[in-house]
Amino acid sequence: MASVAAHAGEIAEQFRQYNEEFGRITRRAALHFMSCDWQGAQHDSVQRIELYGRYVVRCVAALSKTLDSQRADPALWTEIRRVYGEIVLRRPDSDFYRTFFNSVTRDLFGTVGVNADVEFGAASVGRASGSMPIRIYRVGASLPVAVRELLADLPFGAFIADLDGAVHRVSAEVGRHFDTHRQSAAPESIELMEPLFYRGACAFVVGRMIGEGVMTPLVIAFGNSAAGVDVEAVMLSRADIASLFGFARSYFHVDLPVVSAAITWLRSFMPRKPIDELYTVLGRAKQGKTERYFALDRHLQTSIDTFVHAPGERGLVMIVFTLPSHDLVFKVIRDRFGEPKRCTRAEVIERYQFVFRHDRAGRLVDAQEFKRLRLPRARFMPALVDELLRDAAESCRIEGDDLIVEHCYIERRLRPLNLFLREADPAAAESAVIDYGNALRDLAASNVFPGDLLLKNFGVTGHGGVIFYDYDELCLVTDCVFRDLPTARFDEEESSAEPWFYVGTNDVFPEQWLPFLSLPPALREVFTRHHGELLTSAWWRARQSALLRGGPAESKPAPAPAAGRSARPAAISSV
Repeated sequence: MASVAAHAGEIAEQFRQYNEEFGRITRRAALHFMSCDWQGAQHDSVQRIELYGRYVVRCVAALSKTLDSQRADPALWTEIRRVYGEIVLRRPDSDFYRTFFNSVTRDLFGTVGVNADVEFGAASVGRASGSMPIRIYRVGASLPVAVRELLADLPFGAFIADLDGAVHRVSAEVGRHFDTHRQSAAPESIELMEPLFYRGACAFVVGRMIGEGVMTPLVIAFGNSAAGVDVEAVMLSRADIASLFGFARSYFHVDLPVVSAAITWLRSFMPRKPIDELYTVLGRAKQGKTERYFALDRHLQTSIDTFVHAPGERGLVMIVFTLPSHDLVFKVIRDRFGEPKRCTRAEVIERYQFVFRHDRAGRLVDAQEFKRLRLPRARFMPALVDELLRDAAESCRIEGDDLIVEHCYIERRLRPLNLFLREADPAAAESAVIDYGNALRDLAASNVFPGDLLLKNFGVTGHGGVIFYDYDELCLVTDCVFRDLPTARFDEEESSAEPWFYVGTNDVFPEQWLPFLSLPPALREVFTRHHGELLTSAWWRARQSALLRGGPAESKPAPAPAAGRSARPAAISSV
C-alpha cells in the first residue's frame, strides 16, 4: 500500500489540477467578452460550477483503489490529515485545499455532521498570506485625465467606442457623487483591482477612491457589441455594490492570484458582507459553503435561541425553518406534496440545480445544497421537530441528542413580500410593488418564468429589492405558451366555475394574474400603471421571440433597484 505521504500528496495534486483548470476556464471570460460569445460564456459558467464535484469523485475513486480495505480507517486518515496539512500550509488559499480534503473524506466515510478525527475544522483553517495586485491613479488637478489613463490601461481600452464620452460619463458621475456628499470635488487617488470581473455580457472594473480621508467604492460596468465597448454603469453606492456582489447574483469570473487577499480588499468597503457570500460570488462556491457552515457552527455555540418555522405561510413542498438570531433559512423537502402540487421530489431538486447553474440576474436566491447536517435537537421547537420527522422522514431523523438532516437547502433569510406589504409604510410598499414587476422583467430577460407569482414566494432584501425564492414550479419562458383568455360565447360559459376552453399543460394566461395577487386597490393601481404590459400575453410572446433570437446572458449590470399550468389561473398556485 502507498505511504501516508503518497496519499496526502495525491489529494493535494488533485486539488492543484482542479485549481489550474478552474483558472483556465475563468480566464476565457475575457475572450468571450471581447468576441461577444455569450453562449460560450454561459457554457463555461456551467462547466466551472460542475468542475469541483468531478474532481472530488475522481480523487475518491483513485484513493479507494490504493487504500482498499483501509479506505475508512480513522487512525490512518488522522495521519494523512496531519501530513496533508504540512504539505499545503504555505500554499496560496490553503483553506481551499483543506476544504477539498474534507469533501473527499466526507464522501469516503459518508460522514454525518463533522468527523473531527479526520476533517479540518474552523480552528485549523489559516489563510495563507498574499497580496492583491492593484493599480493606483493619482488624480491631481484633473479627474478626467486620471479617468482617461485608467480606461486606456484596460485590456479592451483600445476598443472603447467613444473614449471621450466614456471619460466624461465616469468623471461627471464621480464628481457629482463627491459634490453631493460634500467631499472635495474629486478624489485624491483611484485604486483599482488589477484583475477584471466578468459576468454574463458585462465586464467590471472594481476599485475604490481616496479623498479627504474618505474611501468611496467604485465599480464601472462595461458592455460590448458590434459598435464597440461602452460604459454601461458607474456605481458608487456601497449598497448598490454590495448588491452586485450579493447572494442573488451569478458568480463572477475573475482571475485572482489569492482569493482571500481579494476578499480582505473588498471588505474594506463592504465590511458587513459575509465572508461566505464573497467566496461564493467570486466563484468559490464550495469554500463559501464551508465558511457558511463554520459561521453557523460558531453562532450555535454562542446563542441560545431555538429553531422555529420561518415567517410566512407554510409551504406545500418545503418545510422552512430558521434561527431568529441568525440570517439563514433551512428548506427541507416534504415527503408528500399537498394539492394542487403535481411535481415530484426529483423535479424539485432538478429545479434547484437549474437555478444553481443559471444566470440569476439579481433576482434568484442562491440556495446552497447541504447534506447530512447534524443539529442539536434541543435547539428546535417540539412542534417543528414533530413536523420534520412526520412530513420529511426521507430527510430527517433523530440520532442521539441530534436531529440529522440528510438533505436541505440553506438560503439567506428575506422578508416575504406579502408580509412586507402589510407592515411597510405606503412609500416603501409602493416601491416594493414596482420592484416586484421589475423582478418579473429581469427574470424573463434571463429566460426564467417563476411559475408561481404569488407574493409570498418573493422576498424583500434589506435594501428593498425584490427577489424570488420558491423554485418548485420554475421553468423557462421559452417553454411556456402565453395565451389570451378566450371570450365567453354564452352566459353559461361566463359563469362557469370550471374553464370551458382547453388549457394545455404549459398554457399561461397573464391577464388572470392580478386578481389573485391579493394586492390592495392602491397597490394594484401602482402595479398596473408601471407594469400593465406584464398582464398581456403579447409582452411575454415578444420576450420569447427575443430569447429565441439569442443574446447576452446578463443584460443588466446594475443591481436591482431598492425600494401555467393547469385549469386554475396559470402561475398563481399555492405553495
